[in-house]
Amino acid sequence: MIRALTTLLVFQLLGESISFGLGIPIPGPVFGMVLLVAYLLSRPGEVEELKGTAQELLRHLSLLFVPAGVGIMLYADRVRDEWLPIVVAILTSTALTLVVTALTVKKVNAWIESRSAARRAREE
Repeated sequence: MIRALTTLLVFQLLGESISFGLGIPIPGPVFGMVLLVAYLLSRPGEVEELKGTAQELLRHLSLLFVPAGVGIMLYADRVRDEWLPIVVAILTSTALTLVVTALTVKKVNAWIESRSAARRAREE
């Protein structure tokens, strides 16, 4: 478990370093996740080793929302004063996320289908 946790944290650190070092306004965890996926694709055996630790972290994911809840309580006056921009930002980002996710799923499905068709054609 220590090795798996270390692996996850190393990719988190790499992602944060890339984001900060290049000054790109993309969160470090996004870079870290992309690097982790590439790593796992190159070493499929690592998936099983990380699986248990990742599932354990996910079981306790709700604890990560406590700081956000405390922050909202701490700045309740500011949230009350700026509720409209907050709501607009949440709704806009949610809609944009849904659209981008749908388009990504559509493209990936088309790519998988074309690869499957090409594989079937080669087998015949």
